[in-house]
This record gives sequence, C-alpha cells and structure tokens, in this order.
Amino acid sequence: MASSISLLSPSLRLHLTNTTLLAPFPYYHRSKCEMSRGSFALKGIVASGVSSMASTLTAEAQPSQGVGRLPYKPEGYNYWTWRGHKIHYVVQGEGSPIVLIHGFGASAFHWRYNIPELAKRHKVYALDLLGFGWSDKALIEYDAMVWRDQVVDFVKEIVKEPSVLVGNSLGGFTALVSAAALQELVSGVVLLNSAGQFGDGNKQSESSKETPLAKFVLKPLKEAFQRVVLGFLFWQAKQPARIVSVLKSVYVNSSNVDDYLVESITRPAADPNAGEVYYRLMTRFMTNQSKYTLDAVLSELSCPLLLLWGDLDPWVGPAKANRIKEFYPKTTLVNLQAGHCPHDEIPELVNKALLDWLSTLYPEEASLQTV
Repeated sequence: MASSISLLSPSLRLHLTNTTLLAPFPYYHRSKCEMSRGSFALKGIVASGVSSMASTLTAEAQPSQGVGRLPYKPEGYNYWTWRGHKIHYVVQGEGSPIVLIHGFGASAFHWRYNIPELAKRHKVYALDLLGFGWSDKALIEYDAMVWRDQVVDFVKEIVKEPSVLVGNSLGGFTALVSAAALQELVSGVVLLNSAGQFGDGNKQSESSKETPLAKFVLKPLKEAFQRVVLGFLFWQAKQPARIVSVLKSVYVNSSNVDDYLVESITRPAADPNAGEVYYRLMTRFMTNQSKYTLDAVLSELSCPLLLLWGDLDPWVGPAKANRIKEFYPKTTLVNLQAGHCPHDEIPELVNKALLDWLSTLYPEEASLQTV
C-alpha cells in the first residue's frame, strides 16, 4: 500500500488517513460542522477591530436559551434553477439582506440556529452550493469560481439588492471572491474560520513536458488507482459514526452534534452522483486552488469585513484571522472560544456579535429596532 500511495497527489496523501465528507481540503482546511442542539460551553468573546472599542461577553455551559431553530425538512425549502441545475435555499425575515454560505460538505441547514434569530431584523438567505446539500450534484469541473458565479447570480436574480455575505470555511472564501466580483451589491462580508491561503497565486512551478509514457500509461493508472481509493474513502466518510467522530473533533463542546446534523450530511451523500462529485472535488478541484489566494482577493475588496473566529479550531487557527486583519484595514475581529463552526457551537454569541456589527452598517434599521 505504501508504494501505491505515491500514485496519489500530495494533497490526497496528506489527507488519506482522515479525509471525510466534512473537510478534506488543505486549502479549505476541512469545513464541516453543522447544526445541532443543546448546550454550549463558552468562556468569552473579545472584539477588536477598526474601532478602538472592545467588548467581552460570557456564557456558562448550559442549554441554548431562547434561540430559535430552523426545522429540519427532508424535502428542503425553496429551489432556484441556475444554469440548468436545481439549487436549494432558505429565506426568512424582512429587512436588509444577509446571504449565508456553508462550508464543505454542509448545507443551508448548517445555519439552523442563526437563520431564525437574524431574521428578526434582516431578510436572511442561506443557499446550498452546487454539489452540496439539497442542490444538484452536477457532473462538472469544480472550481472556486463556479461557486463564486453561483453566489453572484443568486444575489442578482434572487436577492436583487445590496447584501452582506456570510461564510464559514469554504463558504468564507466563496463569500470573499463573490464580494470582489459583486462590489456595489455587497455591503459587507463576514468570515467564520474561513478557508483560503496567503501566497503568490501567479507563481507557477516549472513543469517538464509530459512524455507519451506519462500521458498514456502512468496517468490512466494513477487515475484508476485514485478512483478505487477515493471510492472507499467516500463510502467511509458518509458513515454516521465517522461523521459524528469528525464533528466532535472540531467542536469544543460536542453537545451540539445531534441526529439532525448527521442526517443533513448523510442524506445528500446518498444522491446518485455524490460519489463522482466527491472524486472530482478531491482530485481535479484541489489541483488548481493555489492560484486563488487571500492576498489577491482581499486586494479587490472594498467593503467592511468582520471576522468571527473560533480560536480553538484545530484546522484553521487564530493566526490566519490576525493576518487577514493586518492585511485588510477595514476589518473587525471577534475572537471566540469555540471550534471550526462557532455559528453552530455558540449561536447565541455569534448571533449577537453579528447583529451588533450589522447595526453599524445599517444604523437607521438599528434605531428603528430600539423604538
């Protein structure tokens, strides 16, 4: 087996022992945490940003109090046709719009504790990216720009007015590239433990010309082997016990890992094309991601940026958040004592921090709420 592993790409070898539906990408640092119920253990939240103000909120370990939860619907909520593909989304509330974008392997239901609360003041949308959740498992060549185009068209065709884009992990990077493309239709961006890496996206490594032997013999053998290995990994990744194990590894407090969360991952994984989509994401998709860097995307951004960062995330630590803040001056950073998906683990605090920040973007709406 050891010699055969060399046929896999470096990124696949890196994640061979722990890859799951939830987070297999080095650039997207495993994104998955979904919904759950129950309690949370959160010691505090400290905000620092473009203003000199800082605040600290604390919460004891107890069941979530007074937080609404999106009901789980096996059939989904609403559907929109995009480029001939069925796209699933949720919409609730009235007011200035917010678009929530999930991470790798998740879905709109990932935001189940956030949608009802945010909808009390805003019109909230949450969509499933193509290839995930209740959206079609399209057999296309996946690329970060596919999801960018999807979000851009969603804002233009469904939302139809300036919005705030909010994303976790892979969804965070998608929110960034979408905001850079939309410009005047984006009022702000919020990242929760976002994917993406700093670096020189234009730097191309010198590659020798592909020989006939490599092209017609070695390459087909490599692809065949990868299909066998990834087929097994996909089967393993969608097992409920495996999903629970991975989720618990990225929650500081795992009481929010429940049956609804697990089903929201396993159900889409049973779609007919899900295995092929997984293969394409794990091979062709990963090979071209280094050209999309945070440096380049942030350089094109002009709107305010909020970072809600789980500092105890084993995959994407606080160093990245600090670097983003240093690179992009219009950044407010909120440090959370939580894991990779703070919006699900500590929804009360995330909802409050997000609403407080949104009130600075829409002071007129905030004043109306206090009347």
